[in-house]
Amino acid sequence: MFAATLDTGIEYLKGVGPKRAELLQKELGIFTCEDLLNHFPFRYIDRTRFYKIRELDPELPYVQLLGRITEKKIVGDKYKRRLVAQLTDDTGAVELVWFQGLKWVDDNLLLGKVYVVFGKPSVFNGGFSFSHPELENYPRPATITGNLSLQPVYHSTEKLKKAFLDSKGLQKLQMLVLEQLLKEIRETMPPYILDRYKLPGKREAILNIHFPQDIEALKQAERRLKFEELFFLQLQMLYTKQQRERKFKGHLFNLVGERVNAFYNDILPFELTGAQKRVVREIRADTQRGAQMNRLVQGDVGSGKTAVALMSMLLAADNGYQACMMAPTEILARQHYESVTGLLKGRLARVEVLTGSTSKKERTLLHRDLESGAVDMLIGTHALIEDKVKFRNLGMVIIDEQHRFGVEQRARLWRKNVVPPHILVMTATPIPRTLAMTLYGDLDVSVIDELPAGRKPVETRHLYEGQRLRMFGFMREEIAKGRQVYIVYPLIRESEKLDLLHLEAGIEQLSYQFPRPEYQISIVHGKMSNADKQYEMQRFVEGRSQIMVATTVIEVGVNVPNASVMIIENAERFGLSQLHQLRGRVGRGAEQSFCILMSGNNLTREGRLRLETMVRTNNGFEISEIDLQLRGPGDISGTQQSGVLELKVADLAKDQLILQEARNMVLGLLKEDPSLELPQHSLLRTYLSKRHSGIAFDKIS
Repeated sequence: MFAATLDTGIEYLKGVGPKRAELLQKELGIFTCEDLLNHFPFRYIDRTRFYKIRELDPELPYVQLLGRITEKKIVGDKYKRRLVAQLTDDTGAVELVWFQGLKWVDDNLLLGKVYVVFGKPSVFNGGFSFSHPELENYPRPATITGNLSLQPVYHSTEKLKKAFLDSKGLQKLQMLVLEQLLKEIRETMPPYILDRYKLPGKREAILNIHFPQDIEALKQAERRLKFEELFFLQLQMLYTKQQRERKFKGHLFNLVGERVNAFYNDILPFELTGAQKRVVREIRADTQRGAQMNRLVQGDVGSGKTAVALMSMLLAADNGYQACMMAPTEILARQHYESVTGLLKGRLARVEVLTGSTSKKERTLLHRDLESGAVDMLIGTHALIEDKVKFRNLGMVIIDEQHRFGVEQRARLWRKNVVPPHILVMTATPIPRTLAMTLYGDLDVSVIDELPAGRKPVETRHLYEGQRLRMFGFMREEIAKGRQVYIVYPLIRESEKLDLLHLEAGIEQLSYQFPRPEYQISIVHGKMSNADKQYEMQRFVEGRSQIMVATTVIEVGVNVPNASVMIIENAERFGLSQLHQLRGRVGRGAEQSFCILMSGNNLTREGRLRLETMVRTNNGFEISEIDLQLRGPGDISGTQQSGVLELKVADLAKDQLILQEARNMVLGLLKEDPSLELPQHSLLRTYLSKRHSGIAFDKIS
């Protein structure tokens, strides 16, 4: 008899043993009985309906019949033997065939007995046949795991299937664990929360997620487990945020001084949008609370995040603190440096740049001036986090495109001052609301949802391969007006060589259509050296070439207001977010800009929806929501690296309402009981301490 707890190693479960246990560990990450129970079905086969034999159709998926065995025999020679049985109901007869395990089937298959038969119908010799069907006695025996009217289907792998741990094998293991350990399953959530949201208990939910009594029981089990998953995700984030705010006192920026006022009133060459002003006010309020600011600023390409970042850095300078801005690439860091120094016109603050290509002599001087406080603002790449880089008094850290940096990289910046600096995270990748609440749930979120006045939305068109000459004609018209054109080819991960050949074929065609010396073409791709890329980009920036042919390396980091046309080849191969980012490379000047999406004629349904969405809207947040529906959260904004979104049951694209309910519940209980000290919250303390060892539940003074 198997006597164990949920923490018992999976190798001790009857029917597993060391070899199968090793496979379960490597293939599915299942080490204990509890891990097995948390390996949930990904779909269910509805076995509530019994088909009549006359209703069978070869196009049907798996079906269930109820009938009597009226014949059975073993046929063939000793090399090609098979067992053939006939199942009959009141509408006809079908053939059941087994090619393996003949003796066992023959011994256990009884003539004249009624069975439940489950399998995939196929046509053979003019009649219906089932190969290796599943058989169950009728009536089915009552068990703790129900009557399998909804049969669970589990993810498995080829290696597991070879060890007879396919979906059916995993189902048998689940059944065994539940029959012996169901009473071991303990509640993880306070009763008052279950009552408020009418959720079943943990034990009932686990039983019904694996072996649901009926459709309604399955829905309730899924809702309970989704709520729990999202609830604890939010609890971990919001508790950590609250702890940080109480523990880490932030610099007080009480003064809006000469630098901010002079910049805003005398130097800023444009009027801030209402959205920019709102975000600046939110940052101003954060820096006056005496707690460390941790704010995410989302804004579409061209919405004016740099101006907001600069005003935040000037606010730090007015209060006697230094500021730094970290970008993921040298190109982007230098672009920010050019933008900031361009806006300041050499006044109000000393701004320096530090990247991997900064010379040793320049670094030595920069390190000295940074430590003395002579440098007000430092803009750079990962080079900023080096131990040699020391500030006199760092008060504001701005991180651009945060998802491209690891947690430890960001933390090293925060530790460059005794009192942690205020943190402003910026992203030009619009993030769906549900994703922002999970990925950045511990940050306050600001949204710049207006474009600057006078900025015309980019006009997007979709053309097929047969309309290529029309595209060339349009390019000539725009170039004749003095404008410039980007042409981007997809980066095909499987074969960078293939990608280069594709690019080269495009260049050959373009060279014929746009011959020298009348036209100049710049070429940029990932196989080039940094120096060659910089040279080619600089030619385009300075207007010495009219056409820039590139792979996606120009997705971020190139700002050419004179470029008015973005052509994306094989646009159906790109994700929506990437298409939107590429489109954001144009539309930066006062002239009307265009994005042309070139595609083949044979589009998938998803490919067509992506291109139609791009043509229909320029709203990055609307696009990001559709992208979430199409691709799921894992691929958006590099979030697979975050570790936050390893959700087993919840789906952020579909479970927005449950996420909001869970978040509201967490906000309410933390307001009532910030340290989770009340008796009714002991389960939450226990669960989080067990699952998330990094959370300390010390009382915060």
